[in-house]
Amino acid sequence: MNKSSTFVGQHIFSQILSLSSKSILSPVFKKTGANKWYKSIMGWDHYVSMMFCVFSNCSSLREIVMGLEGFEGKLNHLNLEKAPARSTLADANKARPSSVFAEIYNDLNRRYSLNLSDSTLPKVILSRLYIIDSTVFSLFKAILKTSGRSSTDGKHKGGIKKNTMLEANSLMPVLVIFNAAADNDQQFLKYIDLPTGSFITFDKGYNNYKQFARFSANGVFFITRQKDNAVYTSISEAIPTKDTPDAVLKDEVIEQTYKDEKGKEQTLQLRRIAWWDAINKKVYEFITNNFELAPETVAAIYKFRWRIELFFKKLKQNFPLQYFVGDNQNAIEIQIWCALIAVLLLTIIHEQNNAKISFSNVTTLLRIHLTGYISIKALLALHNKKRKRHKKEVVENNLFSSAQ
Repeated sequence: MNKSSTFVGQHIFSQILSLSSKSILSPVFKKTGANKWYKSIMGWDHYVSMMFCVFSNCSSLREIVMGLEGFEGKLNHLNLEKAPARSTLADANKARPSSVFAEIYNDLNRRYSLNLSDSTLPKVILSRLYIIDSTVFSLFKAILKTSGRSSTDGKHKGGIKKNTMLEANSLMPVLVIFNAAADNDQQFLKYIDLPTGSFITFDKGYNNYKQFARFSANGVFFITRQKDNAVYTSISEAIPTKDTPDAVLKDEVIEQTYKDEKGKEQTLQLRRIAWWDAINKKVYEFITNNFELAPETVAAIYKFRWRIELFFKKLKQNFPLQYFVGDNQNAIEIQIWCALIAVLLLTIIHEQNNAKISFSNVTTLLRIHLTGYISIKALLALHNKKRKRHKKEVVENNLFSSAQ
């Protein structure tokens, strides 16, 4: 084999998993008791098998096993003695709690805090901002209840909903809850426990005035859009100054009534901002419990909410999850957690290697070379160099065209 530094002693898949090596995950397996009751396939073997499923886009247990068997003579790089049997892997997906994989994700996310920043928001807010939203994965109706209206022919699929809270600073999930697609998004709010001074933004599907009152009592600031049918009383309105942006149509204090857990009517004061979006030619009506932020900052925070949509797009485009290798909710959750872990690991690789190509291209490139022994660093450096050369050629061609 070529002794160049381009080639290394471990294949691409092993290099990716080195960020979540057996030694790193051993404390997690011990903490969760992952190996205590299920001896047929240990936690590490189960983890490697399902990560291979996600990275290689396997659509069945058979494909996972056959793929791992193709690593014959190379499994030692993965700390595996042999590929698990299909029945063993099926039993593990059903018996080992998906919470084990959730803890793996959370541990790796804490370990590799990416500290990504964005200049569109003040750092003091970005470091305390969280975004929540949900996305649905289609399933057979027998597994989980359907969402939305029934189709005219009566044939429709069920779905599992992934409610997610993203940390704005790293753009990575810090809280994920699975439930049936038909369940109301507002149920997710009861799981949120943020420190005083935090900011959270979400779309109006999560609006719940009882929860808004709890946020206010705990010193947590929220920014969302007002529902079209909201009934409220205007208390006062801010007088525009020369510094007030033209996009601010109205900045007022409103009073909202709601019923608490005992059915008693309560009132809640909120701030309502009517904002004109000149790009989309649309008026947005924001509500928040923060009365100090500049209106443009409120609008910028809500605009930042779009980052979670981009995260879902990154997940679904690169790890489609069109096929689930298990027919029970636990197995499905395990596969989704592994896809989230894959996004995290590849984001780390993308950032650490300063890759100039897109995340999707990095994912595709590593998937193609999954069994290759080329260094990830060298592979991405090669494509960075090609991209730089291509960019230079484009500039030269443009200059030549202009000269003519």
